[in-house]
Amino acid sequence: MKTTKAILLGALLSAAASLCAASVQAGEALDAIMKDKMLVVGSNSDYRPNAFMGDDNQLQGFDIDVSKEVAKRLGVDVKFVTPGWEVMTAGRWSGRWHMVVGSMTPTKARAEVLDFPAVYYYTPAAFAVHKNSKATNLEELNGKTIGVVGSSTYHKYLQHNLEINAVGVPEFEYKVKPGEIKLYGDINEFDELALGDGVRLDALVQSVTVIQEAIKKGLPIKQLGDPIFYEPLAIAIDKGDKEFADKLASIVEDMKKDGTLAKLSVKWHGADLVTTK
Repeated sequence: MKTTKAILLGALLSAAASLCAASVQAGEALDAIMKDKMLVVGSNSDYRPNAFMGDDNQLQGFDIDVSKEVAKRLGVDVKFVTPGWEVMTAGRWSGRWHMVVGSMTPTKARAEVLDFPAVYYYTPAAFAVHKNSKATNLEELNGKTIGVVGSSTYHKYLQHNLEINAVGVPEFEYKVKPGEIKLYGDINEFDELALGDGVRLDALVQSVTVIQEAIKKGLPIKQLGDPIFYEPLAIAIDKGDKEFADKLASIVEDMKKDGTLAKLSVKWHGADLVTTK
């Protein structure tokens, strides 16, 4: 019968072996991409104007065009998957996709399981209310029901525990203390806010660009107040692949220098959000 010490030693050796195997596997992403001539990208499916299904039933948008350009500069084809936000942010993808281009903020919590090789644009976040809302300032939303995508930076902002792990992020303050936070798996919180002021939601938090896109679609909502914070959005990869991270960082830097990213931002957002913080 094994002693407690022997069992413990065996468990530690087994864990170390597993970690080493995971590290080796993680370091092979770029080799696999170049061998298969295919870059598999995780993204969203209903997040206008960044990623959404077009009339041809194909994904399009800013994040999609950025991904295609990265693949082009790698000299490979691109394939998109939409596994869901909480799955993408959880890390440990086991090779199911190589990177995520989904307007993801590199928070400290996410950095524990993901690497963020490059910030490719910045976007302001804001509150939106129904167009018939009587609220005239953010303070009037205290104690109200606020809708938000679960596990997003906007969710963390409402919880007053948002930490953005990036250099040069402008300081921000928490201006609203919700009475209830109602969580959503995608951006269908807009549909519920559109039902009427206070019917299901009193307000929601999202990026200004997504709010403006919803207004353009004719939803009866409006932005309330100025942006509450500016967040960097980064390409994400699984933890521990320095070679792949360095390659992506170099490509994105070139896209910034030659103006490609700015052009794509203007195309989809109507403004250069690459250099605007």
